[in-house]
Amino acid sequence: MTASEAPEGPLAAGLRLAAGTLTIWPAGTPRADRETAGRAMTLAPVVGLLLGVAAAVVMAVAGRAVAPLLAAGLGVGALAVLTRGLHLDGLADLADGLGSGRPAEGALEIMKRSDIGPFGVVALVFTLLVQVAAAAEAGPAALAVACVTGRLAVTWACVTGVPPARPEGLGAMVAGTVRQSDAIIATGAAVAVALVAGLASGAPVAYPLAVLAGLGAAWALRAHATRRLGGITGDVLGALVETATAVALLVCAAFL
Repeated sequence: MTASEAPEGPLAAGLRLAAGTLTIWPAGTPRADRETAGRAMTLAPVVGLLLGVAAAVVMAVAGRAVAPLLAAGLGVGALAVLTRGLHLDGLADLADGLGSGRPAEGALEIMKRSDIGPFGVVALVFTLLVQVAAAAEAGPAALAVACVTGRLAVTWACVTGVPPARPEGLGAMVAGTVRQSDAIIATGAAVAVALVAGLASGAPVAYPLAVLAGLGAAWALRAHATRRLGGITGDVLGALVETATAVALLVCAAFL
């Protein structure tokens, strides 16, 4: 058996599935059982860190030539490209579904449609404006921390006990696959990284507080979506990413 034919380890399979699910990276066909899905969702913040570093580099390089607001727009735009805009699409779909005021079945049907309604448009415009303006104020490092926070929100949305809203789809594959202890460890690691970044910038409290605030906002949205829809879907996960990212950036902008 050659090295290329060697069986893939569970950690590598989880990371590959996480990257293939959360980015444009062509992951091939990794093992997609629920155990691997749990590892993938636990490792989502690692993918968030890679995305955040890439977006921060774009923002920092652009900032040498253009105004901070435009540089922040390019950094946030890079994130949309690197994720195929899937998280933004999920945010718009969830806003339309919840905004319709319909029962769970009707709301889920609206979320499956390819078009975007008025609630979705408003949610997208508002969230992107907040992200770009806050990133321009807080700087590239804050954008990286916010990206980690957004993906950590996905980890917590998939902990044991959170049900899927549908019997099929991404939500059904990942819901309830992450052990709470693993989510706590992932959170501790993210806060530690944020603390190091804060110490390096001279504001040790700002980044860890941003992580916790972003998680809190995502937790509230996930709880509301679960009550209304009966569980999570891929669209809910995308909305959590964008919400946690925006709130984390807002906190960074306020404290830096």
